[in-house]
Amino acid sequence: MTNKHLSIFNQLRPVTVGFDNVFDHFERMFDEDSFFRAPTMSNFPPYNIVKTGKNTYDVELALAGFSKDDIEVQYEDNMLSVKSKEKDDKSESKDENGDILHRGISKRWFSKAFTIADDVEVKGAELKDGLLKISMERIIPEGKAPRTIEIK
Repeated sequence: MTNKHLSIFNQLRPVTVGFDNVFDHFERMFDEDSFFRAPTMSNFPPYNIVKTGKNTYDVELALAGFSKDDIEVQYEDNMLSVKSKEKDDKSESKDENGDILHRGISKRWFSKAFTIADDVEVKGAELKDGLLKISMERIIPEGKAPRTIEIK
């Protein structure tokens, strides 16, 4: 990591509490070895991140041609990952209606990952009309909710 980035993180760490995982994430991002070797991010599948309410969010992925059996959604260690399941290519020449003369709708393998904050809970996922929607909600603990402090 460059000295410039290191000094920024070192200046911020003493005035923050509980953000160690955020700083560690940024340090890994700016690590010179991994920064220059990082794989290029794929634009497939296209996606939206939508704020649907004060504390609710949806991640929407356009997955035309995929069924729910073709997709795997996992959440572990603040990482939400969506990927296609690998299938054998023996069924590529036929579908339920017969022989395929031209395949223009891609069903290629993909993997997409999103970093989710500690206080955000993944509520569920739904695939409808070629759009996978993963719903999330920010859970605000009672201790973080706005309140008035009585002065004694």
